[in-house]
Amino acid sequence: MEAQILLRNPEEFPSDEVLKDALGDAIYKVLESFIGTITNEEYGLTPEWRFYNDGKTWLCKIQYKKKTVLWLSVWEGFFKVSFYFSEKHINSIAALDISETIKEDFAKPKPSGRLIPMIFDIIDKVQLDDLLTVVRFKKSLK
Repeated sequence: MEAQILLRNPEEFPSDEVLKDALGDAIYKVLESFIGTITNEEYGLTPEWRFYNDGKTWLCKIQYKKKTVLWLSVWEGFFKVSFYFSEKHINSIAALDISETIKEDFAKPKPSGRLIPMIFDIIDKVQLDDLLTVVRFKKSLK
């Protein structure tokens, strides 16, 4: 069973302090490093936290200009990063320099409508290299 998703109070914006309380120091530092990297000049991404009534939780939509690159959610002991790709990207993703486990999980059939999800459960800073490779790939898509 999956850990409980956090940040369910619509009145409590996920500030740095709230995120640190929810994730703990170690995971918060990984999140902070990830957000710091993707918002720098090289990546130029913009995070936007919003409370979604359908899921009754805060989610962070991260965009490049007006294009959604990924979604971020906060869970007990980790944060989750979700990408959505179409079938035409399967071969390109298979060629990325990322973990074979990630590629194998992505290749398993589980379409959400026409889109195929790629989900990372981030618990450690070592996962950021693969994650950032996928961010760069997603950002580059037209």
